[in-house]
Amino acid sequence: MTVKVISMEPDPLAPYAISPGWQVGNLLFLSGQAAISPEGAIVGVGDFEAQLAQTFANIDAVLAAGGSDRSRIVKVTIYLTDMGNFPAIVEARRKYFTPPWPADTIVEVKGLALPELLVEIDVIAVVTG
Repeated sequence: MTVKVISMEPDPLAPYAISPGWQVGNLLFLSGQAAISPEGAIVGVGDFEAQLAQTFANIDAVLAAGGSDRSRIVKVTIYLTDMGNFPAIVEARRKYFTPPWPADTIVEVKGLALPELLVEIDVIAVVTG
């Protein structure tokens, strides 16, 4: 069984001693992705839509580095600091995914790793091919 780390360059999670993700067999397990640019800066402070867009750009980059893409996501877990953003998440599902929809868990949390972050998403996907 294949077990290997997904590596990226630059790796915005390296300062936090976190791997972007792991491939285990034909599954990819991504670390939680948030609105952090490839250079490590927070994107869209106070702007939920901008943070969501950067989060999905990061998901796409890690999936590509792992040999997959968004169409191969089977499960997402979404962490929100304000459940008032839930309607935006429902719309985001339609914008960022196509049927069949991935399995999904969404929870409200008191805070994320950095206080400016509003959303974090972790992903399980299947390797393409």
